[in-house]
Order: sequence, then C-alpha cells, then structure tokens
Amino acid sequence: MNEIPHLTVDLDAPGVSRGHLVVPGGSDHGELSLPVFSLNKGKGPRLLVTGGNHGNELEGPLVARRLIESLPETQTCGRVIVLPVLNPLAVEAWSRNTPLDGLNLNRVFPGRAGGSVTERIADAVSRVLLPMADTVFDLHSFGPTWDFPPAATTHPIADPDLMARTVRMAEAFKLPLTLVWDYNDTAGMFDIVAQNQGKVFVCTEFGGGTVGADNLAIYEAGVRNALIALGLVEGKAEYPTFRQRKSGQTLETHPYDELKSPAAGIFEPRCSVLDQVKDGDLIGILHPMDSLKAESIDIRAPGTSIVLAIRSGAHVDVNEGVALVARPLKN
Repeated sequence: MNEIPHLTVDLDAPGVSRGHLVVPGGSDHGELSLPVFSLNKGKGPRLLVTGGNHGNELEGPLVARRLIESLPETQTCGRVIVLPVLNPLAVEAWSRNTPLDGLNLNRVFPGRAGGSVTERIADAVSRVLLPMADTVFDLHSFGPTWDFPPAATTHPIADPDLMARTVRMAEAFKLPLTLVWDYNDTAGMFDIVAQNQGKVFVCTEFGGGTVGADNLAIYEAGVRNALIALGLVEGKAEYPTFRQRKSGQTLETHPYDELKSPAAGIFEPRCSVLDQVKDGDLIGILHPMDSLKAESIDIRAPGTSIVLAIRSGAHVDVNEGVALVARPLKN
C-alpha cells in the first residue's frame, strides 16, 4: 500500500481528469479517497477550488459540483482543480469538526503525515494539491446558527502586494460584501498556509448552514464572476441580487468588533445583516432563562458601524459571540 498521499490520475494531462486524492490510513481510520476533478486547457491561471472544509457548511460542495458540470463547456484556458469535499467524515456527520478526533480541519494545516485523520487530510492537500495552484478558492458558509451576508473574505497579509492582489480577487466575486477579517484564531488555517507560499487565497462565506436555492444562486454567480476575472471563462460579470440590492462593499473587522453575551440565555436579534448602526443602537436582546426574575439584557452597538453577522435566535453561553460589526476598509 502506498503510504504517502498521492493522486490516482495525472492532473497535468490535457483535458478532463477525474480521480482521487488518496489520504493514507492510520490507527484511527483507514485510507480515504477524496474525489478530484481537473480541467487542463494549457497556459493560464492555475486555480484550486475546495469545499466541505467544515462538514456543516454544505453550499460549498454543491457549488463545487455545479462548477464541475459547467467547466467543460465554459473554461477557455488554464487549469482548474476541484476538490468538492475536503473532509468527508465531517460532511457525513454534518459536523464542523471531524467526529473521530474532534479536530477542526481549518485549524490543523499544513497537517502531519503521521497525525490523526484530520491532520492527514490537511497534509495530503498541502503536499499534493496546493503546489499545483497559484490561486485558491475555499468555499464555506457561516454555520447553522448565524445570519451572514454572502461574502468573499481574507485576512490581513504582511506582504502589501499579495494583500492588494488578494483583495482585488475577493472583490472580483462581486458579492454583497468583501471582508478583510482580522482575528486571533488563525493558527493552522488553510489560507494562512497558502498565503505564506505567496498564493492568492479567497475564502467565501455564505449565510447560515441551511441550503437554499437563493443562496446557491448567489454563490454560483460569485464564483463565475471570479472565474471571469481570472480569465478562465468568458462573459460579463454582474453583481448578484441580495435582498433586493445589487451592490458590493469592502469592509474590515477586528477582534474587538465581536459582541459577546454577558449571560447565558436566548439571543433575540433586533437588526439584520448589512444594517448601518450608530453608537448605542439596539443589536439584540439576551433573555436569561434560568430565572424569571432576571431582566433581559440589551446588546447595543459600540459605535458607528455595519452589522456583519448576527446570531440567529440561538441559546448562548456566557461570553459567547452574538453579533459582529465592521466598517469600511481603510486603504
């Protein structure tokens, strides 16, 4: 048995290739075979598209499959590799993390060859597929308990040239929101590993964890816009319609922009994503449920900003996030 990660097909071959990325087995799970599609039309951009990084974010795998169906008729140059499901164990369990080892795949890159199954998946992708790409689109949604607008996101990058190219690529999706997201929990993320290698990496986030036709249509339109910007397909890019609006804005958010619950209870949203708020405006109300004598607590905007994400009516614990705000990106 081949004990190193490998492909069952030659993705450098011209035309369409279908095969598997083989992740070696270990003591916790046997060998995994992740389906891979490639369309190689010679010179041009080299793009890797992945979905299913988190198992409870299913729009990505679906849009990736749609992309596989459309590329043979639309792609004009370059090479596109599509891995619809990065973590099949998490997808099958509809779980953010891998059930076997409890790890978040998007926090263990570049992985370990001799590690647990999640680390072995990250190692296989990092060693085999990532070197084949100059640009990476990792297709996410925001999880089942949040409302979040369709967005193309990145993190702050020390290299100013790579930062500028990445923001331009994210804006090319023409989604309602382009977001530069600065937060502390970035160790082991797929995008950080790719960006450290000088690659343009855009992570898309779309709404909550339930799959809807409207969100899928926006998702697919955004990916197509990005393919047009790369020159991989021909056509005219257009802003998709989101809540009766066709426009995009570029924002930034920082760790201090997350609003957290001061107590345990049920969070009631009182605004919607992309609402503009001023200092003191009501974002939502936290209703404690352990005592009928406990008063409800208002959660208010800390300053003039835009509502980026809001917890969608969930029970939360103390110090758990309930909303996230942002503001226009400073050049």
